[in-house]
Amino acid sequence: MLNYDIQFLKGVGPKKAKQLNKLNIYSIEDLLNYFPIKYEDRQKISAINDLKDLSEESKVLLKIKLYENPKKSSLKKNMSIIKAVGRDDTGFISLTFFNQDFLMDKLNIFDEFYVFGKVKLSFGKFEMTNPEIENVVNDHKVGKIMPIYGLTYGLSNNELTKLTSLAIKTYFDKIEDIIPNEIMLKYKLISRKNAIRYLHFPIDNRKYSVAKKTIAFEKLLIMQIGLLSIKNNLKTDLPGIEFNDDTLSKALLKCLPYELTNAQKKVISEIKEDMKLNKPMNRLVQGDVGSGKTIVAFYAMLIAVKSNYQTSMMAPTEILAMQHYEALIELINKLNINVNVAFLSGSTKAKEKREILFNLENGNIDIIIGTHALIEDKVIFKNIGLVVTDEQHRFGVRQRAMLSNKGKNPDLLVMTATPIPRTLALMFYGDLDISIIDEMPPNRQVIQTSIIKGNEKQEAYDFIKENIIQGRQCYIVAPLVEESENLEADSAEEIFEELKSSQFVKFNLGLLHGKMKNSEKEIVMKDFYDGKINVLISTTVIEVGVNVPNAVIMLVLNAERFGLAQLHQLRGRVGRGKHQSYCILVNESKSKNSKDRMNILKNTNNGFLIAEEDLRLRGPGDFFGTRQSGLSKYEIKSIISNVEVVKEVQLLSKQIIQENPNLEGEDYINFKKEILNLFQDENIIFN
Repeated sequence: MLNYDIQFLKGVGPKKAKQLNKLNIYSIEDLLNYFPIKYEDRQKISAINDLKDLSEESKVLLKIKLYENPKKSSLKKNMSIIKAVGRDDTGFISLTFFNQDFLMDKLNIFDEFYVFGKVKLSFGKFEMTNPEIENVVNDHKVGKIMPIYGLTYGLSNNELTKLTSLAIKTYFDKIEDIIPNEIMLKYKLISRKNAIRYLHFPIDNRKYSVAKKTIAFEKLLIMQIGLLSIKNNLKTDLPGIEFNDDTLSKALLKCLPYELTNAQKKVISEIKEDMKLNKPMNRLVQGDVGSGKTIVAFYAMLIAVKSNYQTSMMAPTEILAMQHYEALIELINKLNINVNVAFLSGSTKAKEKREILFNLENGNIDIIIGTHALIEDKVIFKNIGLVVTDEQHRFGVRQRAMLSNKGKNPDLLVMTATPIPRTLALMFYGDLDISIIDEMPPNRQVIQTSIIKGNEKQEAYDFIKENIIQGRQCYIVAPLVEESENLEADSAEEIFEELKSSQFVKFNLGLLHGKMKNSEKEIVMKDFYDGKINVLISTTVIEVGVNVPNAVIMLVLNAERFGLAQLHQLRGRVGRGKHQSYCILVNESKSKNSKDRMNILKNTNNGFLIAEEDLRLRGPGDFFGTRQSGLSKYEIKSIISNVEVVKEVQLLSKQIIQENPNLEGEDYINFKKEILNLFQDENIIFN
């Protein structure tokens, strides 16, 4: 019953269902698993004379009476303003409401109201702007901890709260436990139904904490055991290819105009040892932006080619794939060797594609580089020996397996520029062995990072214009695609419309976000790469897969909303050419924690140090969730906050895999079903 279409929940219907779909909520189960991003504590009612001790960042709950009738006025054509004065037994407070004309019928003098919002002290008087206000007889939030959800345009927090509450009441008895009972008892977890209820509507801190641990434990355990099962099956059951000839690869290194770092040499050594073994290699190469992962991958690819095997390299975007293709062609020309390299993407013309597929199947192509097009059914290899994927979290386990299944147990090499602390990497990449390039090449350009306040954006825009006039290009990143009622953050579409008609009216602007079709994204990215776009306004879709040497400024709006590791990835989009590059972070938050986080980025360019600090400050949540394609319904970044839970799950997962690798027994029925739902392919998990 939990898989019922969300539109059939009372109060939803087809129109509201489409809005919920934007949040990846398609079923009752999805709604129950869509947890709040934060909470508002409305348990304590403050007195007005207590407000002097409160920070402007805090929201407070007051119980007041209107002291006088509200007054309405118009500032301009589309702006109305209502002013009122409230009081309690200890003092007075001014209330201001913009564009809320309906309140004139609700705000009656001497009536009692609950008011909830931020308080400012202005000229010795307390005031609130656009607070929530509700008549005492109607308010249902007082005395409670209220959930705040991530929203989409047209869907309010009140609506989502009511729908979630109804779903929990209606389907509470249908929510089954997934984790076996003995594990729940051992780790002091509660039933899944209560965990879901307390995560959405906490009664107190103790119940909230155990609910959070229960759901985090469940989701991590499902993900980890699934990954470990895949790793075990890939490594133990299948014979691999023994590659022993690296003469071509050594020649590649000799023709480079630079020497590899010690870290690169160490990783190459690990790859060579893997490729010599009679079992498939499954290795992740994790390295910071610019650390030289690609040349390591090329080294491995030429080992396979020299051994008369084909190899493929899959990248998440057409531009990134083309850049790899062009770089490899240049190196092969330098070596003056006969290696046939082809490029395949969704935009490859039909006639050319047929020719490529024919030559690939007949063994006339040694190396093929491309996008998701490589995993199509029509792509058939004669004897693929090595599969390379770039930016692994954009593909996920299942897609990697689809590419690997095109050959007889080929070796697998995965690259990522996302620095993740070792503890979390073991969880996130549980099906892979891990190599780390933790050293940057000498003379690598240092990107100058600066932190500015929201009211200093004009200086940043002027700086961007100066650089455009000098022939450079820039990125402006916004955290949202569209306007959202509950988030005080700029959106990519808003910013694009505003800037193209004001600040950058004389320049060419481009817009890029995740809701665009892949073909539309590729066109915009190619235009930016070709210099046709001066400023690219984007969401974090440009976090990976864009290498534009002429782009020298990365301006991130509402930087406080991003994880440090994510900001570091965005910063890595610039500094790829010969010109000095800059990263400007706009911090709209006044909190000390936010300033401390921004200063970490300012003071270091080491992605691994930044990732460790992010883990310390924000918990491990940012490293999980939708970043691994295929795990989107298991997004848990707002739940995982304790590294100890991750460690507990790692130890338990290994124990379960050793003692019960196929999860046999009645206690594991629901658990096994969840793993299969997540990874979608029993053949790559259980024997």
